[in-house]
This record gives sequence, structure tokens and C-alpha cells, in this order.
Amino acid sequence: MTWHAAVLTLFPEMFPGPLGISLVGKALQTNLWSLDVRDIREHGIGKHRTVDDTPAGGGPGMVMRADVACAAIDAARERHPDLQTIYLTPRGAPLTQKSVRELSHGAGVILLCGRFEGLDQRAIEARSLEEISLGDFVLAGGEIAAMALIEACVRLIPGVLGDETSPAAESFSARLLEYPQYTRPQSFEGREIPPVLNSGNHGEIARWRREQAENLTKSRRPDLWALHEKSKPTC
Repeated sequence: MTWHAAVLTLFPEMFPGPLGISLVGKALQTNLWSLDVRDIREHGIGKHRTVDDTPAGGGPGMVMRADVACAAIDAARERHPDLQTIYLTPRGAPLTQKSVRELSHGAGVILLCGRFEGLDQRAIEARSLEEISLGDFVLAGGEIAAMALIEACVRLIPGVLGDETSPAAESFSARLLEYPQYTRPQSFEGREIPPVLNSGNHGEIARWRREQAENLTKSRRPDLWALHEKSKPTC
């Protein structure tokens, strides 16, 4: 089954962008996933295809109109009735590896890329949009966030990565940051590869990597460490 991504944007020329290169791009070419990019302005109002208006109650900037956004969403849902619809916004729930994994196991996503000061709340409520945030920062629009979400999902699709076991050891897969990685040369500017990694003792290597992951998580992401500790089975 092909995983589908439908993107609603005012800047369709931004796609596929990074999604068209490397392993993700190769997977797009071989139909492991598909990309349908639609211009929201196709549903704009009047001669100039207007998509926004001034905020009710006053304030800076412009707001995307509910009627325009809903028309774009309805058209996308007609083409892709089985896909989950997501609005990318800084006020949304944080995107996590867990939610990425869940999305990658589904049929795909319809992603509405916001612009201006935001989207009329009535569109969010009328179309039951799920709001997702890439992080605690603000971008000019939702296109880069959409690309990040799509890439995160696509790389988990079987057949996309060369080594199907790779995602299991990555950061966040077990609420831990990934352990440090090394490769040749053996010595670089006086820094050596840790001896345990050259020992051939796979049990010791696994223990070392686990300890490194735990230490990094404790020091850099105490929030993740707390969740990891909470998830451990109790006797």
C-alpha cells in the first residue's frame, strides 16, 4: 500500500524540494509514497483569488479565511478520503517520534500549511483539524514543517531505508537520545574510537551504547529521561 501525502499551500513551487532527493526522493520515484501538492489560492475569492482578510477585533497581519481553507480541505478530502487532516501551527501538539510512527502506519496525511497570522478558528473546528507543532518556535509558514513531518514518516515506510533495523536504534525510539557514533579513521586529531567498539564483544558494545544513551538523555533531556524512567516495568 502506497503512503500518501497531500499538501495544501500557497507556495506549491516549494515542493518536492528536499523530499525529491536522497532515499526519500528515490522512494517517491518508486511509488513507495506519493505527493499531491495543491495551491490553496485555487479556492480564493474573486478576481484576485483572495485567501486572507484582516483579523476580527483588530491587530496586525492577516488571517486565512475559513471559507477558502475549508474549500481547499474539502477538495483534498474528496481526492483522498482516507487521509488524516493536520494543520501545522506553533500552538499544536508537539510532533514526536511516537506520533510520527503512528502516522507512518496509516494511509497518509493531508497537511494544511498556514501563513499570515494564522487560520480562522472556525475552519479548524468545522473540519475537525488536528493541530501539530514542529517545536516551540515560529516559522513564516507551514511548508518546512510539512516537509519535516513527511520525511519523518516516509523514512519509516518499509523499503525506504537500506537497513530496516536503523530506526530502532535512533534517538527517541525508546525515549532515549542516540548513543555516539564513530567510524574510520581509528585516530582523529588525537581522539581515538572507544576501545570497546573494536572489541568484537557485542554484549559489551550493546551495554556501552545503552550507558551512553542514558547518560546523554539524563544530561541533555531530563524531560525524556523522566518519561523513560516512568515507562520502566515495576516489580
